[in-house]
Amino acid sequence: MMDCIIVGGGIAGLQAAIQLGRYAIHNVLVIDAGDGRSAICRSYKNLLGFPEGVSGETLRKAGLSQLAAYGIEIVTDTILEARSLPEGGFELHGGNGRAYRAKTLLIATGVMDRLPDYPELRPCLGLTVFVCPDCDGYEIRGRRTLVLGAGDAGARMALTLRTWTDQLIYVDQADEPRRTAGPDLLNQLAAASIAYRQEPALQRVDADCDGNFRGVTLQDGTVIEADRAFVAYGGNEVKSSLAKQLGAKLHENSHIWNDPRSKMTSVPGVWAAGDVAVHSEQVSIAMGEGAQAAIWIHKTLLDMRRA
Repeated sequence: MMDCIIVGGGIAGLQAAIQLGRYAIHNVLVIDAGDGRSAICRSYKNLLGFPEGVSGETLRKAGLSQLAAYGIEIVTDTILEARSLPEGGFELHGGNGRAYRAKTLLIATGVMDRLPDYPELRPCLGLTVFVCPDCDGYEIRGRRTLVLGAGDAGARMALTLRTWTDQLIYVDQADEPRRTAGPDLLNQLAAASIAYRQEPALQRVDADCDGNFRGVTLQDGTVIEADRAFVAYGGNEVKSSLAKQLGAKLHENSHIWNDPRSKMTSVPGVWAAGDVAVHSEQVSIAMGEGAQAAIWIHKTLLDMRRA
Protein backbone atom coordinates (compact mmCIF):
# COMPACT_ATOMS: atom_id res chain seq x y z
CA MET A 1 0.00 0.00 0.00
CA MET A 2 1.36 3.42 -0.96
CA ASP A 3 1.52 6.24 1.57
CA CYS A 4 -0.09 8.61 -0.92
CA ILE A 5 -1.49 8.40 -4.42
CA ILE A 6 -1.89 11.61 -6.38
CA VAL A 7 -4.49 11.35 -9.12
CA GLY A 8 -3.59 13.92 -11.76
CA GLY A 9 -0.15 14.83 -13.03
CA GLY A 10 -0.87 18.42 -13.95
CA ILE A 11 0.46 21.49 -12.20
CA ALA A 12 -1.17 20.94 -8.79
CA GLY A 13 -0.42 17.22 -8.75
CA LEU A 14 3.22 17.58 -9.77
CA GLN A 15 3.86 20.35 -7.24
CA ALA A 16 2.33 18.22 -4.50
CA ALA A 17 4.46 15.25 -5.54
CA ILE A 18 7.62 17.36 -5.46
CA GLN A 19 6.79 18.58 -1.96
CA LEU A 20 6.09 15.06 -0.71
CA GLY A 21 9.21 13.75 -2.43
CA ARG A 22 11.38 16.22 -0.57
CA TYR A 23 10.35 14.74 2.79
CA ALA A 24 12.14 11.59 1.57
CA ILE A 25 10.15 9.24 3.81
CA HIS A 26 6.91 8.60 1.92
CA ASN A 27 6.04 6.15 -0.84
CA VAL A 28 4.21 8.28 -3.40
CA LEU A 29 2.64 7.37 -6.73
CA VAL A 30 1.34 9.81 -9.35
CA ILE A 31 -1.33 8.55 -11.75
CA ASP A 32 -1.95 10.75 -14.76
CA ALA A 33 -4.24 10.38 -17.76
CA GLY A 34 -2.16 12.88 -19.75
CA ASP A 35 -5.09 14.89 -21.03
CA GLY A 36 -5.33 17.88 -18.70
CA ARG A 37 -5.39 21.59 -19.45
CA SER A 38 -1.67 21.98 -18.92
CA ALA A 39 -1.01 19.34 -21.57
CA ILE A 40 -2.51 21.55 -24.30
CA CYS A 41 -1.73 25.12 -23.25
CA ARG A 42 1.21 26.44 -25.27
CA SER A 43 1.97 29.49 -23.16
CA TYR A 44 1.35 30.81 -19.64
CA LYS A 45 2.44 34.44 -19.49
CA ASN A 46 1.29 35.49 -16.03
CA LEU A 47 3.81 33.48 -14.02
CA LEU A 48 6.63 34.94 -11.97
CA GLY A 49 9.90 34.50 -13.85
CA PHE A 50 8.39 33.79 -17.28
CA PRO A 51 7.57 37.18 -18.87
CA GLU A 52 7.79 35.66 -22.36
CA GLY A 53 5.59 32.75 -21.37
CA VAL A 54 6.14 29.06 -20.68
CA SER A 55 4.17 26.15 -22.08
CA GLY A 56 2.30 23.62 -20.02
CA GLU A 57 4.38 20.91 -21.64
CA THR A 58 7.59 22.58 -20.49
CA LEU A 59 6.32 22.87 -16.92
CA ARG A 60 5.17 19.26 -16.91
CA LYS A 61 8.50 18.01 -18.25
CA ALA A 62 10.36 20.03 -15.64
CA GLY A 63 8.14 18.58 -12.93
CA LEU A 64 8.69 15.04 -14.13
CA SER A 65 12.43 15.60 -14.16
CA GLN A 66 12.33 16.84 -10.57
CA LEU A 67 10.24 13.88 -9.47
CA ALA A 68 12.71 11.42 -10.94
CA ALA A 69 15.33 12.74 -8.52
CA TYR A 70 13.07 11.79 -5.60
CA GLY A 71 12.27 8.33 -6.94
CA ILE A 72 8.56 8.99 -7.35
CA GLU A 73 6.88 6.77 -9.94
CA ILE A 74 4.39 8.12 -12.45
CA VAL A 75 1.88 5.78 -14.08
CA THR A 76 -0.16 6.62 -17.14
CA ASP A 77 -3.71 5.51 -16.45
CA THR A 78 -7.24 6.87 -16.10
CA ILE A 79 -8.77 6.17 -12.72
CA LEU A 80 -12.39 5.14 -13.12
CA GLU A 81 -13.37 3.99 -9.64
CA ALA A 82 -12.45 4.88 -6.08
CA ARG A 83 -13.59 3.36 -2.79
CA SER A 84 -12.71 3.46 0.88
CA LEU A 85 -11.33 0.26 2.38
CA PRO A 86 -12.88 -1.19 5.58
CA GLU A 87 -9.45 -1.54 7.17
CA GLY A 88 -8.54 2.04 6.25
CA GLY A 89 -7.09 3.63 3.17
CA PHE A 90 -8.41 3.67 -0.35
CA GLU A 91 -8.50 1.55 -3.48
CA LEU A 92 -8.50 2.87 -7.02
CA HIS A 93 -9.25 1.03 -10.25
CA GLY A 94 -7.79 2.23 -13.54
CA GLY A 95 -8.81 1.86 -17.14
CA ASN A 96 -5.84 -0.42 -17.77
CA GLY A 97 -7.22 -2.99 -15.30
CA ARG A 98 -4.81 -2.21 -12.47
CA ALA A 99 -5.82 -1.65 -8.88
CA TYR A 100 -3.95 0.77 -6.60
CA ARG A 101 -4.08 1.17 -2.82
CA ALA A 102 -2.98 4.05 -0.63
CA LYS A 103 -3.31 5.38 2.89
CA THR A 104 -4.09 8.88 1.59
CA LEU A 105 -5.27 10.38 -1.68
CA LEU A 106 -4.84 13.71 -3.40
CA ILE A 107 -7.33 14.40 -6.18
CA ALA A 108 -5.84 16.88 -8.64
CA THR A 109 -7.82 15.93 -11.73
CA GLY A 110 -8.65 19.48 -12.77
CA VAL A 111 -11.19 20.87 -15.19
CA MET A 112 -11.40 20.41 -18.93
CA ASP A 113 -12.76 23.24 -21.02
CA ARG A 114 -15.46 22.54 -23.55
CA LEU A 115 -13.50 23.25 -26.70
CA PRO A 116 -15.03 23.42 -30.19
CA ASP A 117 -14.28 20.71 -32.72
CA TYR A 118 -11.99 22.88 -34.83
CA PRO A 119 -8.52 21.28 -34.80
CA GLU A 120 -6.98 24.47 -36.19
CA LEU A 121 -7.52 26.12 -32.79
CA ARG A 122 -5.43 23.63 -30.79
CA PRO A 123 -1.98 24.95 -31.77
CA CYS A 124 -3.17 28.46 -30.86
CA LEU A 125 -4.22 27.76 -27.26
CA GLY A 126 -2.31 30.05 -24.94
CA LEU A 127 -0.71 31.95 -27.83
CA THR A 128 -3.52 33.67 -29.73
CA VAL A 129 -6.60 31.74 -28.54
CA PHE A 130 -7.51 31.78 -24.87
CA VAL A 131 -10.04 30.49 -22.34
CA CYS A 132 -9.33 32.45 -19.13
CA PRO A 133 -9.76 36.24 -19.03
CA ASP A 134 -7.95 36.54 -15.68
CA CYS A 135 -4.93 34.79 -17.20
CA ASP A 136 -4.92 36.25 -20.68
CA GLY A 137 -7.23 39.23 -21.02
CA TYR A 138 -4.05 41.30 -21.12
CA GLU A 139 -3.04 39.53 -24.35
CA ILE A 140 -5.92 41.07 -26.33
CA ARG A 141 -5.58 44.66 -25.22
CA GLY A 142 -6.48 46.95 -28.11
CA ARG A 143 -6.74 44.02 -30.54
CA ARG A 144 -9.57 42.85 -32.75
CA THR A 145 -10.83 39.77 -30.94
CA LEU A 146 -13.41 37.08 -31.64
CA VAL A 147 -15.36 35.38 -28.91
CA LEU A 148 -16.35 31.92 -30.09
CA GLY A 149 -18.95 30.60 -27.72
CA ALA A 150 -22.53 29.61 -27.10
CA GLY A 151 -25.43 31.43 -25.52
CA ASP A 152 -25.09 33.33 -22.29
CA ALA A 153 -21.63 31.90 -21.51
CA GLY A 154 -20.12 33.49 -24.61
CA ALA A 155 -21.98 36.76 -24.09
CA ARG A 156 -20.68 37.09 -20.54
CA MET A 157 -17.16 36.37 -21.72
CA ALA A 158 -17.42 39.10 -24.35
CA LEU A 159 -18.65 41.61 -21.76
CA THR A 160 -15.79 40.66 -19.43
CA LEU A 161 -13.25 41.16 -22.21
CA ARG A 162 -14.53 44.68 -22.91
CA THR A 163 -12.10 45.77 -20.18
CA TRP A 164 -9.18 45.20 -22.58
CA THR A 165 -10.47 46.00 -26.04
CA ASP A 166 -13.32 47.75 -27.83
CA GLN A 167 -12.88 45.59 -30.94
CA LEU A 168 -14.95 42.55 -30.03
CA ILE A 169 -17.17 40.29 -32.10
CA TYR A 170 -19.20 37.56 -30.45
CA VAL A 171 -20.06 34.60 -32.71
CA ASP A 172 -22.82 32.73 -30.89
CA GLN A 173 -22.70 29.07 -31.92
CA ALA A 174 -25.67 27.84 -29.92
CA ASP A 175 -27.24 25.03 -31.91
CA GLU A 176 -30.84 26.04 -31.16
CA PRO A 177 -32.50 29.48 -31.09
CA ARG A 178 -33.67 28.93 -27.51
CA ARG A 179 -30.07 28.41 -26.41
CA THR A 180 -28.69 31.65 -27.84
CA ALA A 181 -27.81 34.61 -25.63
CA GLY A 182 -30.80 36.03 -23.82
CA PRO A 183 -32.33 39.44 -24.60
CA ASP A 184 -30.87 41.16 -21.54
CA LEU A 185 -27.34 40.09 -22.45
CA LEU A 186 -27.89 41.01 -26.08
CA ASN A 187 -28.86 44.51 -24.94
CA GLN A 188 -25.70 44.68 -22.83
CA LEU A 189 -23.58 43.61 -25.81
CA ALA A 190 -25.14 46.31 -27.94
CA ALA A 191 -24.62 48.94 -25.25
CA ALA A 192 -20.95 47.93 -25.04
CA SER A 193 -20.60 48.15 -28.87
CA ILE A 194 -19.81 44.43 -29.11
CA ALA A 195 -20.79 43.03 -32.52
CA TYR A 196 -22.97 39.90 -32.49
CA ARG A 197 -23.49 37.10 -34.99
CA GLN A 198 -25.47 33.92 -34.49
CA GLU A 199 -23.85 31.07 -36.43
CA PRO A 200 -24.16 27.42 -35.24
CA ALA A 201 -21.31 26.18 -37.44
CA LEU A 202 -18.30 27.76 -39.07
CA GLN A 203 -17.18 27.04 -42.61
CA ARG A 204 -13.52 27.57 -41.79
CA VAL A 205 -11.11 28.59 -39.05
CA ASP A 206 -8.09 30.46 -40.34
CA ALA A 207 -5.14 29.49 -38.15
CA ASP A 208 -1.84 27.69 -38.58
CA CYS A 209 0.31 25.18 -36.71
CA ASP A 210 2.57 27.98 -35.45
CA GLY A 211 -0.24 29.36 -33.35
CA ASN A 212 -1.28 32.28 -35.55
CA PHE A 213 -5.02 32.93 -35.51
CA ARG A 214 -6.45 35.09 -38.31
CA GLY A 215 -10.22 34.75 -38.09
CA VAL A 216 -13.12 32.61 -39.31
CA THR A 217 -15.37 32.16 -42.31
CA LEU A 218 -19.09 31.84 -41.63
CA GLN A 219 -21.40 29.47 -43.50
CA ASP A 220 -22.60 32.24 -45.83
CA GLY A 221 -19.00 33.01 -46.83
CA THR A 222 -18.61 36.05 -44.61
CA VAL A 223 -15.02 36.40 -43.45
CA ILE A 224 -14.43 37.84 -39.99
CA GLU A 225 -10.82 38.77 -39.47
CA ALA A 226 -9.23 38.91 -36.02
CA ASP A 227 -5.83 38.07 -34.62
CA ARG A 228 -7.03 36.95 -31.18
CA ALA A 229 -9.89 34.81 -29.93
CA PHE A 230 -11.45 33.56 -26.71
CA VAL A 231 -13.60 30.45 -26.46
CA ALA A 232 -16.54 30.27 -24.06
CA TYR A 233 -19.08 27.54 -24.74
CA GLY A 234 -19.99 26.76 -21.14
CA GLY A 235 -20.40 23.27 -19.79
CA ASN A 236 -16.77 22.72 -18.80
CA GLU A 237 -16.13 19.29 -17.27
CA VAL A 238 -15.19 19.39 -13.60
CA LYS A 239 -13.40 16.10 -13.00
CA SER A 240 -14.72 15.46 -9.51
CA SER A 241 -16.34 12.05 -10.03
CA LEU A 242 -13.80 10.22 -7.85
CA ALA A 243 -14.50 12.54 -4.94
CA LYS A 244 -18.23 11.96 -5.40
CA GLN A 245 -17.70 8.19 -5.36
CA LEU A 246 -15.86 8.53 -2.06
CA GLY A 247 -18.69 10.60 -0.58
CA ALA A 248 -16.84 13.90 -0.51
CA LYS A 249 -18.80 17.11 -0.35
CA LEU A 250 -19.10 18.98 -3.64
CA HIS A 251 -20.08 22.55 -4.33
CA GLU A 252 -23.25 23.03 -6.38
CA ASN A 253 -21.05 23.67 -9.44
CA SER A 254 -19.43 20.20 -8.97
CA HIS A 255 -16.09 21.50 -7.68
CA ILE A 256 -14.77 19.67 -4.64
CA TRP A 257 -15.12 21.37 -1.28
CA ASN A 258 -11.88 21.44 0.69
CA ASP A 259 -10.69 23.01 3.89
CA PRO A 260 -9.16 26.42 3.11
CA ARG A 261 -6.16 25.72 5.34
CA SER A 262 -5.30 22.06 4.80
CA LYS A 263 -7.04 21.37 1.44
CA MET A 264 -8.50 18.17 2.91
CA THR A 265 -11.95 17.26 1.62
CA SER A 266 -14.86 16.28 3.85
CA VAL A 267 -13.56 12.69 3.71
CA PRO A 268 -10.63 12.18 6.11
CA GLY A 269 -7.53 11.12 4.21
CA VAL A 270 -8.64 12.62 0.91
CA TRP A 271 -7.35 15.97 -0.32
CA ALA A 272 -8.21 18.04 -3.39
CA ALA A 273 -6.08 20.73 -5.04
CA GLY A 274 -6.06 22.84 -8.16
CA ASP A 275 -8.89 23.67 -10.53
CA VAL A 276 -11.00 20.69 -9.47
CA ALA A 277 -11.39 22.43 -6.12
CA VAL A 278 -11.04 26.19 -6.56
CA HIS A 279 -11.62 26.56 -10.32
CA SER A 280 -9.14 29.40 -10.29
CA GLU A 281 -7.69 28.64 -13.73
CA GLN A 282 -4.40 29.98 -12.40
CA VAL A 283 -1.19 27.95 -12.57
CA SER A 284 0.30 29.86 -9.65
CA ILE A 285 -2.68 29.01 -7.42
CA ALA A 286 -2.63 25.37 -8.53
CA MET A 287 1.03 25.17 -7.50
CA GLY A 288 0.27 26.68 -4.11
CA GLU A 289 -2.70 24.41 -3.51
CA GLY A 290 -0.66 21.35 -4.42
CA ALA A 291 2.15 22.29 -2.06
CA GLN A 292 -0.25 23.15 0.76
CA ALA A 293 -2.10 19.85 0.41
CA ALA A 294 1.19 17.96 0.43
CA ILE A 295 2.29 19.61 3.67
CA TRP A 296 -0.86 18.44 5.41
CA ILE A 297 -0.69 14.99 3.86
CA HIS A 298 2.82 14.74 5.32
CA LYS A 299 1.57 15.77 8.76
CA THR A 300 -1.22 13.20 8.57
CA LEU A 301 1.12 10.40 7.50
CA LEU A 302 3.45 11.21 10.40
CA ASP A 303 0.48 10.97 12.80
CA MET A 304 -0.41 7.58 11.29
CA ARG A 305 3.13 6.33 11.94
CA ARG A 306 3.03 7.48 15.54
CA ALA A 307 -0.37 5.91 16.22
